[in-house]
Amino acid sequence: MSSQTSGVLAKFLVVLFVLVGVFFQLAAAMPVEMEKRDVYVPPILYPHAGTVWYKGQRHNVTWDVSDPPVNITNKLGRVMLRKGDLTSPLILADGFDILLGRIEVTVPWVVEGSDYSLVLFGDSGNFSPQFSILQ
Repeated sequence: MSSQTSGVLAKFLVVLFVLVGVFFQLAAAMPVEMEKRDVYVPPILYPHAGTVWYKGQRHNVTWDVSDPPVNITNKLGRVMLRKGDLTSPLILADGFDILLGRIEVTVPWVVEGSDYSLVLFGDSGNFSPQFSILQ
């Protein structure tokens, strides 16, 4: 094989490798159709405004599950306590199926107040109306 032929062959292989690389780049950039998922934000029904809880009691937090979407992004729920405008690190319940519609929690020992609410996490967080926790 002459040096001219080997030079042409080398250029051909380089162009071939570049084209194959471009093809794989384009294939990787193509959109992949994923299963459509919906964010589910079921409204909290209890506790409601005016509710009074006492430290140490057990209560069923309830939420409306009458109209869930077909494909929920995250079905695992978590209930956290919120005081005023801040969600506290207190997890009252965790790891339950968001479609249960209720979960029993124990009222934590916290400073008395009337500006507590609960945050129900699953796909997103939604807040209960404010209620009171007393001793």
